[in-house]
Amino acid sequence: MITIDALKEYGANVDEGLSRCMNNEALFLKLVAIIPGEPNFNKLKESLEAGNLDAAFESAHALKGVTGNLSLTPLYDPLVEITELLRARENIDYTEFIDTILTKRATLEDLCK
Repeated sequence: MITIDALKEYGANVDEGLSRCMNNEALFLKLVAIIPGEPNFNKLKESLEAGNLDAAFESAHALKGVTGNLSLTPLYDPLVEITELLRARENIDYTEFIDTILTKRATLEDLCK
């Protein structure tokens, strides 16, 4: 089960995330636990593999929003980068970004077990 201390070790800005949840720790942890199962992670990867930068942008932007609202910095930071590259329609190899994002997601998923 996820804990505040584990999230701090992960690198999340827990104080900021909690404040957005009116300092309701149970609500904050419940919302954080939902993030690893967010379907936009797979949609982002699949869209990039298909070369669909518009769909990839939509998924990255949605993920950036939810991870930013919960102050999940380890996920949020690479999502900010990839979102801006996709917004500019940069035709680059996004493998490193996807690998980082999916690794950070897997770490968070392990913390939520």
